[in-house]
Amino acid sequence: MIGLGQIGGEMANHLLEWPGGFTVYDVRAEAMTPFAEKGAHAAADLAEVASRARVISIVVLNDQQVREVVDELLPAAEPGTVIAIHSTIEAQTAVDLAGTAASHGVHVVDAPISGGFMGAAQGRLAVMVGGEAAAYERAEPVFRKWAALPMHLGPAGAGTRMKIARNLITFVGYAAAHEAERLAAAAGLDVSKLGAVVRHSDAITGGAGAVMLRSSTAPYGPEDGLRSIFEHTRELGEKDLSLAVALGDSLDIDLPLSTLALSRLAEALGVPHEET
Repeated sequence: MIGLGQIGGEMANHLLEWPGGFTVYDVRAEAMTPFAEKGAHAAADLAEVASRARVISIVVLNDQQVREVVDELLPAAEPGTVIAIHSTIEAQTAVDLAGTAASHGVHVVDAPISGGFMGAAQGRLAVMVGGEAAAYERAEPVFRKWAALPMHLGPAGAGTRMKIARNLITFVGYAAAHEAERLAAAAGLDVSKLGAVVRHSDAITGGAGAVMLRSSTAPYGPEDGLRSIFEHTRELGEKDLSLAVALGDSLDIDLPLSTLALSRLAEALGVPHEET
């Protein structure tokens, strides 16, 4: 495991009993100490990691750091080694590195993770993997030590593209949450209590994932059993969004995300209105 920060360190905790030994590396020597005290081998440098490990996980900050780490690993890595990049990077970076590694007989898979610190601590992360199927199969037993949902998605870059799409929901949702907070505050409500209601109800309903049930984005057909359910959802959603926009107008609060959502909701749910 390379990179023992908040998430990488928690992932590493699940690998301490790995058969045959577990090697860690971090540019901060003090970050390796707790793992060395529990039996892991603290590598002196990246070349030593490559010489000791056949599945190598990388959890660093950005594309530049990932490229630097992989460049140092490749000369010392044995053919057949799998290097898994868990950082969220550009999809093309994953493709480039997989191509470079192939000339060394090494497999690079992009394997970004979702679930944050708590998911890492609990061993319940999702890991979205792009790369050769054989490389995924070799690394999967390692992933399952800290992931509840390992998923092979296709060639190099596929895992990163999936992570980008997944995170879009999170951060657009954060922007929408702020819009809701501004509306609640303008209406004289306790914003902290709004947050409590949202957390409570999302834990029950599943949030945005509850409507992501198919492998297609095409509209629901007339015979689809889910169509009537989502038509009902559309009616409720358009009513509630209309109420939110109207309340914002009455309080002189601009709600651009709500207004856009109102115009796009029917299409988003797969039940567009029939043209008249």
